[in-house]
Amino acid sequence: MFEKINTDLKDALKSGDKFKLSVLRMLKSALQLEAINKKAELNDELVISVLKKQAKQRNDSIKEYESLGKMDVVSDLKKEVLIINEYLPEEASLEEIEKTISMAFEELKPSSMKDMGQIMKYVSEKLSNADMTKVSSIVKEKLSK
Repeated sequence: MFEKINTDLKDALKSGDKFKLSVLRMLKSALQLEAINKKAELNDELVISVLKKQAKQRNDSIKEYESLGKMDVVSDLKKEVLIINEYLPEEASLEEIEKTISMAFEELKPSSMKDMGQIMKYVSEKLSNADMTKVSSIVKEKLSK
């Protein structure tokens, strides 16, 4: 996956796509920094983790800038997220998430919000490609009933 980012970075450089080039350079440096910090090789799992983190940061920033009315910045951030998402595996569907959460509830039989951590761990182990923000809100809703 890291090789694909490098290849696309070179292609963006050759084609003169400055926006994509800047996003890919930022991703490459974030990936290299993470490899140095973890003292590990860049495998697909680590790359996906970093890319998800980068996408989440941008999505959080989008919300902030929308509340401030800075739509030009929001537009650029949304483009960045689209570029980052090209490298992420397809996200689990809402149906898959709900099915896995139901399995977690059947298996773990949670009784209160104190059990949320166990359920989140269960779901994250079963669905590595799930949006944990969605998972969290669904689990909270189910636990509060």
